[in-house]
Amino acid sequence: MESIWEHLQNLTDAQSILSKGGFYFLLIVVFAETGLFFGFFLPGDYLLFMAGLLCSSGKIDVGLGTLVLSVIAAGILGNYTGYWFGYRTGPMLFKKNDSLFFKKRYIEVAEEFYAKHGGMALVLGRFFPIIRTFAPIFAGVVKVDFKRFTVYNFAGSVTWVNTFILSGYFLGRKFPQLQNYLEYIVVGLIVITSIPLLWAFLKRRLVKTENI
Repeated sequence: MESIWEHLQNLTDAQSILSKGGFYFLLIVVFAETGLFFGFFLPGDYLLFMAGLLCSSGKIDVGLGTLVLSVIAAGILGNYTGYWFGYRTGPMLFKKNDSLFFKKRYIEVAEEFYAKHGGMALVLGRFFPIIRTFAPIFAGVVKVDFKRFTVYNFAGSVTWVNTFILSGYFLGRKFPQLQNYLEYIVVGLIVITSIPLLWAFLKRRLVKTENI
């Protein structure tokens, strides 16, 4: 039976993922995770970081400029798709039954995040799993002004993509040995980006318990 670390090594074999047609896979992941409600589980953060890391050593056949601009475009298009979906489905989305790929609590968490941060939720939310997926959908549900949404959409995608890809790229240039520790980097990124979301779920649970 394979160990947990062996599973992680398979999951984090970014070199094979991103070098053999994986550039397009990366674009699909970013598009789905930032706008399709069933894409919330996709690993956007660490794939972006590792794409930058591998780009720094020339292990993927894509230049840094092409990589960054393409992923930014995928993130922008993903958010537009999410906004359109939320705009079309409207309040009916809150009545949708829970399934493997959809939970009403995800929309509720995005709603609370948006209520707290306003339009900036579309920028800040890019850095948190689930929020990244459902914030643009909720923006469509409440029919945020499209021009205003566009500004936050572009700002969010540019900030998110540059933060992770450029961090991976420049750290990879300065510390080439980081590529020997991809498993630990992935675990660290998952933990760091999940803590605020887990806290939000726990806080909602505590509030509901107190109101009973």
